[in-house]
Amino acid sequence: MRNWLIDEQGQREALNDDHEIAPNDSPYRLYRFLTDLESILLATENNRQRLQLMCPLVRRLLAGSSWLQFNFLLPDPDVGWAVLSLYDEPDFPLTIQLVSWLPGFVSPIHNHGTWGLVALISGQEENTFWRSLDPIHHPERIEPIETYTASAGEILCFLPDAIHQVEPIGNEPVVSFNLYGETDFEKRFEFDPIAQTTHVF
Repeated sequence: MRNWLIDEQGQREALNDDHEIAPNDSPYRLYRFLTDLESILLATENNRQRLQLMCPLVRRLLAGSSWLQFNFLLPDPDVGWAVLSLYDEPDFPLTIQLVSWLPGFVSPIHNHGTWGLVALISGQEENTFWRSLDPIHHPERIEPIETYTASAGEILCFLPDAIHQVEPIGNEPVVSFNLYGETDFEKRFEFDPIAQTTHVF
């Protein structure tokens, strides 16, 4: 089970496990998880450090909360996906979702306009990571850097300007636990590398 960080250049690097949390017999409830996340947000403004500190908390939550494994919505067969919101409070910079995808559907090429963490609960998804060739003047000019197949148990962490495209593969839906910071919607884009255009989504 690996933790990966994807940066704005489309580079994937392993996050070390220096902050792994020892097992605890007491239940790790969602409200405790949220409190611990808030402490991390207050302690550091560095997104890389935040994500590294959050990974073991996410693993602890998923390991001790079996209800998360079975609480997802079935994907809509017309659009290929479904999102169950677990937490989204106004004026608090966190969104938590369970996302399910059907194989055969491909996401747009996009960034998130914030830091994000995707922990795969089941299935496999192929991620293609991209980078902008001129992020200041022409962010629409992008090129693929790597394609990586992530499996259940892996965590992908994204810096705000990281660009990727997701395609579920195999014979079963992909279910993931997704955690995002406060989105800057003016910087959240879909990319069309053929037309060399971007638009806010």
